[in-house]
Amino acid sequence: MSMNPGDATEWSGPGGRDATRPRFTWNAFLWSLVFPRRGHRILPTVSGIVLIGLSLGIGTAAYNSSSNILFITLSLLLACLILSGVMSWLNLRGVAWRLRLAVPLRAGHEAVATLELRNAKKFLPTYGLWFDLVARAVERDVVRRAESTVTARGIDVREVLAKAESSESDRRLGLRTRLEPSGETRLEWVFKPRRRGMMRVELAGVGSLFPFGFLKKDIGTEVGAEAVVWPAPVEYRRHAVASARRPAGGERVPRAGSGGDLLALRRYATGDSHRLIHWKASARTQTLLVRQFAAESAEGYALWLRTDAAVWTRAEQFELLVSFAATLAEDFFRAGRLVATAVDAEAPRPVRRVHDLELFLNRLAVVQPVENSAVAGEQPVAKQNVLTFAPDGARGVAAYVDGEKTASA
Repeated sequence: MSMNPGDATEWSGPGGRDATRPRFTWNAFLWSLVFPRRGHRILPTVSGIVLIGLSLGIGTAAYNSSSNILFITLSLLLACLILSGVMSWLNLRGVAWRLRLAVPLRAGHEAVATLELRNAKKFLPTYGLWFDLVARAVERDVVRRAESTVTARGIDVREVLAKAESSESDRRLGLRTRLEPSGETRLEWVFKPRRRGMMRVELAGVGSLFPFGFLKKDIGTEVGAEAVVWPAPVEYRRHAVASARRPAGGERVPRAGSGGDLLALRRYATGDSHRLIHWKASARTQTLLVRQFAAESAEGYALWLRTDAAVWTRAEQFELLVSFAATLAEDFFRAGRLVATAVDAEAPRPVRRVHDLELFLNRLAVVQPVENSAVAGEQPVAKQNVLTFAPDGARGVAAYVDGEKTASA
């Protein structure tokens, strides 16, 4: 899930709402042309460098020959450069952007980052903008020893650089049509997170070659959004085992069923038994209502994931473990058979609704192997119908229920 699911970042950019922005004055405007704001850069392109060199040559010839035609030509060339800078400034003025992420994100599955654009100018449209987006993995609570490239071994440096490059994706989105005055539009980037964990999508920069291509204007931004990338689902094989034992006392779960505890009242639907009609409530509300009882958890399972580093020594096998646990949790939840979840020695969390399942998937997204994950023999979940995991050979993972192998991946 996103850190703020469904919420977008605030409007940013020259047209973003900023209460601290000073009033417009011509002195400030002229000064900003000489010394742009932090993050704003104006660089000449190849054609711009050629134009500047041509202007210097014509200017030198004009002063040496005192030719009015050459002075007029020099004036036209310099006017083109100045007009290019002013129109580039006007093109970006009043433009604002913000970033959205469509959650949840899953490793190996397509995700969508939406960039919303708005033109606050009243009369002038905006043309030819491009936006550089970067998606990178965010590592939290990781302490590394400072080491230079001189003291570090070459293979370690190459491994670190290759890992950083593999966890980063970038894309340049272009504004293909003009953005009308007081108009809005959207640009979408479809990407695939490569691995689970925290991911941050950033708008690295905004650029434009408008209008003549002599000058390239770049604006650095700090717009970004973070989201949790859930483990990728995996295929697994079920094994025939004895049916799960029902807890004593007939444990109830808050979902529709045929148990003895009243869960709620609802409107009568065709096919409902007349014995379920609540006559007093129906007479009071003038609407035919029926009783809805809680279901009995006849085959409820508690999922316990242990992440002992001494057991899960292979990184690929540990990633399979996390994906396998996430897949089983979702499948059992859809079947109404997931009662609780626990990771290592943490207190078990009951699973009653979708939000509880999402919290468990968020936990699996960032879990890592730890030393002494739980005291030997300590079991923080129920004594029966406990789903645990163990290595299955050198690469596989097996799931056990009360010591019986029930599934493998």
